[in-house]
Amino acid sequence: MSQPLRLVLVLHNHQPIGNFDGVIEQAYQDSYLPFLDVFEDYRGLPIGLHTSGSLIEWLEQHRPEYLHRLARLVAEGRIEILGGPFYEPILTMIPSRDRVGQIRAYSQWLTERLGARVRGMWMPERVWEQSLTRDLVEAGMEYTILDDFHFKNAGWTEHQLHGYYLTEEDTRLLSVFPGSEKLRYTIPFAEPHETIDYLRQVHERQPGAIVLFGDDGEKLGTWPDTKDHVYKHGWLRRFFDALQENSDWLKVTTPAEALDSIGPLGKLYIPECSYREMTEWALPAAQQNCYHDVAHELQDAGKWEGISEFARGGFWRNFKVRYPETSDMYARMQMISRRLAEVQADACRRDDAEPCRTLDAARTELYRGQCNCSYWHGAFGGVYLPHLRHAVYNHLIAAENLLDQREGRGVDGADWVELDTADYNLDARQEVRLASNRLVALLTPSDGAELYELDVRSICLNVAATLARREEAYHRKVLAGPDQTGGDVASIHDRVVFKQEGLDEMLQYDDRPRRSLTDHFYDLDVSRDAVSRSEAREAGDFVGATYETKLRRKPERMQALFTREGHVDGCPVRLTKGVTLDAGGATLEIAYLLEDLPTDRPLHFSTVIDLAGLPAGADDRFFHFGNGESIGQLGVPQDFKDIEELHLVDGWLGLDMGLTSDRPTSIWTYPISTVSQSEGGFELVNQSIVVQPHWILQGDDQGRWSVTLRLTADTSAAEGRAVEHATEMASV
Repeated sequence: MSQPLRLVLVLHNHQPIGNFDGVIEQAYQDSYLPFLDVFEDYRGLPIGLHTSGSLIEWLEQHRPEYLHRLARLVAEGRIEILGGPFYEPILTMIPSRDRVGQIRAYSQWLTERLGARVRGMWMPERVWEQSLTRDLVEAGMEYTILDDFHFKNAGWTEHQLHGYYLTEEDTRLLSVFPGSEKLRYTIPFAEPHETIDYLRQVHERQPGAIVLFGDDGEKLGTWPDTKDHVYKHGWLRRFFDALQENSDWLKVTTPAEALDSIGPLGKLYIPECSYREMTEWALPAAQQNCYHDVAHELQDAGKWEGISEFARGGFWRNFKVRYPETSDMYARMQMISRRLAEVQADACRRDDAEPCRTLDAARTELYRGQCNCSYWHGAFGGVYLPHLRHAVYNHLIAAENLLDQREGRGVDGADWVELDTADYNLDARQEVRLASNRLVALLTPSDGAELYELDVRSICLNVAATLARREEAYHRKVLAGPDQTGGDVASIHDRVVFKQEGLDEMLQYDDRPRRSLTDHFYDLDVSRDAVSRSEAREAGDFVGATYETKLRRKPERMQALFTREGHVDGCPVRLTKGVTLDAGGATLEIAYLLEDLPTDRPLHFSTVIDLAGLPAGADDRFFHFGNGESIGQLGVPQDFKDIEELHLVDGWLGLDMGLTSDRPTSIWTYPISTVSQSEGGFELVNQSIVVQPHWILQGDDQGRWSVTLRLTADTSAAEGRAVEHATEMASV
C-alpha cells in the first residue's frame, strides 16, 4: 500500500494593532468562533493555527473562553500552535534584535497561556529574505511557511514542491514548507471536490507527498460573502466530510508531524520574495498596470502558464518609496528601537532591575508599533486607514515617553526643551528635532523646511501623520465603474464593488507628500477649490527647496530658523521661517518674515497646516473661534476672512488644536480624502483636515512683511478624563 498524501492545513488569524473593537468582534463572530464550532466535531483532522499577538491579546481581554477552548484542543493534540513575531511585523523591516525578541516573547506567551510547544512560525505576509534564516533559528524556530511562488522564483517546478526543503544561513538550518497557491484559490471558493481531485492527482504521481495550505482564517467567514458560503451553505462541513471520506489515501496532519515523519526534499536557497500578489502591489502604479496588461495578453495567447513562474513584480521594501509617509514611520520606529537598545545595554551593565521593568513596557510598545499592516497597501486598506497609522505612532510615542520617564523627563515631570539635528528620516540629510515634555516636532530643512511629524505626547498622537492622494493601479477600475453582476462568491482580488457613489469624480492627486509649513505663493485670484485639488499655479520656488538653517538655544526656549532667498514670478524674495518651542510647551510658534518684496504689486502668500487624526464627519469634531461653540463640522470646507483665532476640536480624543495669528488672517479649510481599496470594495477615506492661512500682502517701506502664528495642542479634556478613570478604577 502506498504512503498517504499528507495534507497540512494551517490557518492564519490576524487583526492589526489599532483596529476597531467592533471590527474584531465581527471577525470573531463571522470567522474565528464558527470555525471552531465546526472544527470541534471532526476529531480526526488536526490542523495548524497561527493567531497574531495583536489579535490574541484582544481575545484574552474580550473572549477568554475562546482561548480556553484552544488550550484544550492543543492538549488533545488536535491543534498545533504556530508562533512568530508577537505583533506581526514584516521581519525584513525591523532590526535583528527585534526579530529574535518578538519571536521568543510570543513563543513564551503561547507556552504559558495555551500550553503549546512552539516549533514553527508564520512568516508575516510571507515576506522573505535569506538572511532571516539565522534569526529564526536563533529564536528557536525549526520551520516556517512560504508560498510555492517563492520556490518557483528559485527555478523549482510544481512537481518538486510537494514536501519541504532545508535552507541555510551561516550554518543555521531551517525547514521551509511551500504553501500551495492552487489551494489558496480553491479554499473556500471552489467546491470541495475540486480540492480533493487536485490532491488525488498529486498522490497518484507522488505517493507520500506533502501538500500544505496556509492562508488567512478570515477568508472563512469575514471576507465578503464568505460567511453564508462557508457556514450557512455548509461549505466547511462538506470540505471536512470530504477529507474524512478520503482518509484511506489522504492524511490530514500538522506541520510538526509532517516534519517528524517525512524527510526533506533537499536543500534550497530562496530568493527575496513574498506571495505573488504582494510583489505586484509593490510596483509603482503605472508598472502594475503594465504588468497586468502583459499578463492578460499572454493569457489570451495561451502563453502565460509557461512563463508565469518566472515572472514577478517588485521588492517589498520599496513600499517605503511608494509611500514616503511609511518611510517616515519606519525611520521613527528604528530611532526608538536603537535608543531602547542603548538604554537597555546601559541598564544591564548597572544591573538596574527596577528601570528594566520600564524598559520591558517600552519594548512592548515598540513591538506593537512594528505591526506591519499600515506600512504597505494591497487588497486591504493598509496605509490608507488612518486609525492603523495612528495606532502605530501611538505605540511608538508611548515607548519614547517611557524612555524619557526612566530618565526623569516624563510628560508630567519637570519642564524641559531640546533642539538637535540628525538624519532622522534616513535620507542622508539632516532634519531638525524640537522637543519638549509636551510636543515633538520634526522638520526637513533640505525639503521646504516642512513639518512632517508633530507628536502630542500626552495623548500619544502624531497630528502630522497625513497621507497624500496618489495614483493607484486600481483607479482605472474606479474610472470604469462598479461591477454589479453578482454571481458566485469571489476572492477579494476579483471583486469590483463601490462602497459610495461617484468615486470616479473624487480621484485627485498630490504632486508631493502632504506636510505642514509648506510655503506657497499663488495667483491673487486663486480659489480654495483649486488649491484643495492641488491645481493652483505655484508662483514661487520655495516648495521642496533647501533652506539654510540656524539653531538658537536658550535653557527655556529654543528656535530653528530657516531662510531661503528665492523668487516669486521672477522677483527675488527672502523668506525666513522661525519655529520655536518653550520648555514644557504645548505651543509651536511659527514666525514668518518676508523681505525684498516688490513694491509695485501685492503677493499672495500661504502656509499649510495639515492635521491628521481628526475625523471629518461627526458633530463632536468641529471648528470654533475660541469660545467652544461649533461653527461647523471639520469636514465641511470653510473660507474664513480676517480672523485671528481658529480651533479644531476632536471630542473623542479630548483634543483642541488652536491656531492664533498676530494679524488678521484669511483661512481656507478643507478635508483631504483618498479613494482606496479595501476587502469590502472601493471607498473614500478621510486622511486629514487642512487649515491654510493665506494673505494678500504688500511690503512696508523696507519691503518687509511678517506674521506670527501659534499652534497649540490643548489636551486638558483628555487628561481630565484620564484622572476620572483612574479615580474610578481606584475605588473599585
